Amino acid sequence: MTFAEKLLAYKANRSSVKAGEIVFCKPDRLLMHDNAGAIIDKIAKELGEFGIARSEQIVIVLDHTIPAVDEKTATGHKKIREFVEKYGISHFFDVGVGVCHQVMVEKGLVLPGMLAVGSDSHTCSYGAVNAFATGIDRTEAAALTLTGETWFKVPQSIKINLKGRLPEMVTAKDLVLTIIGSIGADGADYRSVEFRGDISHLTMDDRFTIANMGVEMGAKNAVFPVDEVTRGFLKGIGVERESYQEFWADPDAVYQQELTFDMEQIVPVVAAPHKVDNVKPVSEVAGLDIQQCLLGTCTNGRASDFAIAAKIIGQRKVAPKTRLLLLPASRRELEKALDAGDIQTLVEAGGVLLPPGCGPCLGAHQGVLAPGERCLSTANRNFKGRMGCREAEIYLASPATVAASALTGKITDPREV
Repeated sequence: MTFAEKLLAYKANRSSVKAGEIVFCKPDRLLMHDNAGAIIDKIAKELGEFGIARSEQIVIVLDHTIPAVDEKTATGHKKIREFVEKYGISHFFDVGVGVCHQVMVEKGLVLPGMLAVGSDSHTCSYGAVNAFATGIDRTEAAALTLTGETWFKVPQSIKINLKGRLPEMVTAKDLVLTIIGSIGADGADYRSVEFRGDISHLTMDDRFTIANMGVEMGAKNAVFPVDEVTRGFLKGIGVERESYQEFWADPDAVYQQELTFDMEQIVPVVAAPHKVDNVKPVSEVAGLDIQQCLLGTCTNGRASDFAIAAKIIGQRKVAPKTRLLLLPASRRELEKALDAGDIQTLVEAGGVLLPPGCGPCLGAHQGVLAPGERCLSTANRNFKGRMGCREAEIYLASPATVAASALTGKITDPREV
């Protein structure tokens, strides 16, 4: 069996399953964020009659529009806090703790061998720690809150072999954008994507970036095996080895497709408007004026990303007509970057520090674009209107490319600065 088949069989109490089968499972985690208010509203009557299925299953993180931008948002947050208190939800993280996906992993709430679902499409991020993790819609999240169980169609699987090592100033973001550009935004529709090969050089931060963008190629799940890098990360956050169960595909597992990417051949790239698979080498778009640079989000808002940017920018200043927004993935990552001095470097260069959250990524709060403006972002989506304005353009890139471009005010290859 593949990873997906093996894990879903285990969770469904079956000896085996095949791609295409429907199985019923009780997910280990159900993630919700600011949208928990709308989910609660869907089942207000049923909650009063039946209550929730499993309080320990539910995780709620306030991150999308924080601090509250208006009275409506504040009222929604209040409703969520009241729900949390009434039903004894212990896994609740209020404003400022971080983006839900980062919080789930760094708090040890998702571990190898777990089945996690969330009312957010980038729930697939947790494949970085060997979980089967996928996004669901609000209605399904509402039903899960009441029943604790849902169904899954066992996905076909794609094997992606990674060879070699990324060159200097080329990052995991460049790698995953290259993969998406190669197979297309629908190239892995409802597939489980297994990454393997020369992955020992990829840090947990690298893997998180890659898994996070699995949904941008249509994947149901994007997953890495457990190795010494994974075990070291888990040990570092206080998770003991006996606390989790490692899963991986059998040697004779059958795949729908197998692809190989030579990491040594990867170059700095961007995803040009308005599709994530519209991927081009930075050299093809170099020189385009940029009004705003966004460094952060759950894709690239970790201390290691700020370290790359600080190394490139050094004592120099952001270009006069360009705004550099700094959006940490979590308070913990912000503290690490502060301790390293990288946030100070970036703020002194002209960067604007935002609270750990999602805001500008989806155009909900802070950093909204104006018509005709162009943003270079380390986020995961560049759809028309994604950052609050349908007449603006979003280019996706690595932290290195964003930092280099912030210096020049134009899209710039980081290897040149």
